[in-house]
Amino acid sequence: MIGLGTYAFFWQHSDRVDDPLTLRGALEATRALDVELFQICDYAPLDAMSDAEVSEAAAAARDFGVGIQLGTKGIPPAHLARYLELAEAFDARLVRSMLYGPGSRPTLAEAEAQLRAALPAYEASGVTLALETYEQVATTDLVDLVESIGSDHLTICLDPANVVARLELPRDCVERTAALTGNVHAKDFAFARQPGWVGFTYSGAAMGEGLHDYEHLLETVRPRERGIDEIVEHWLPWQGDPETTIRTERAWTQQSIDYLRSMS
Repeated sequence: MIGLGTYAFFWQHSDRVDDPLTLRGALEATRALDVELFQICDYAPLDAMSDAEVSEAAAAARDFGVGIQLGTKGIPPAHLARYLELAEAFDARLVRSMLYGPGSRPTLAEAEAQLRAALPAYEASGVTLALETYEQVATTDLVDLVESIGSDHLTICLDPANVVARLELPRDCVERTAALTGNVHAKDFAFARQPGWVGFTYSGAAMGEGLHDYEHLLETVRPRERGIDEIVEHWLPWQGDPETTIRTERAWTQQSIDYLRSMS
């Protein structure tokens, strides 16, 4: 299923705009785009919500007919246990995380111990934990970690854009993680020359206009055959003023949805 994530509304949520979008507003906008899945990912207000506010947000998602996934950073067992509680409140079947989180940079051996401690509760609840590919951990190390644990409820959230900062090729990342992928972050990316031709900027691009060979991802991972969700995100730079930035962000979201649906 194609879904939207918090990063598709990055600037609309931001305090750089006069009237930041609420979580309810993002859910409503998601449904208005005929999308039925939303990933609340790295969304700081969620961690500050009371139980009553969480229940209210979960009820809003159900009212709009939007399924929920969650996303966070870090894998300390207590932190993952809290996100399992949130997942159960939202009826979410997937939590995306990263090995490193605020104040936590475990070694691979420590990460394995933390995950082994946290996963039995996820398995018992039928919730999947998806660890994202990113530049701080080599893709081969992440794959080895997931394989060594060998749980059906531990998968990889594939985001090949992230690994470029580690001088890995996105195509290689896709191929190494394909068999273990349980979630996809769908965004495009490109390099652009800096003014004066001194270096490059690596940033987002409108879907289908950058360097991401998404057709290769679909052929290799086969997310639609395997029931793996594709969550739209953006790396949209600030466009100079709030109005232009929000207008562009919304246009990129629509283009991403149209592009992904055209590849069905």
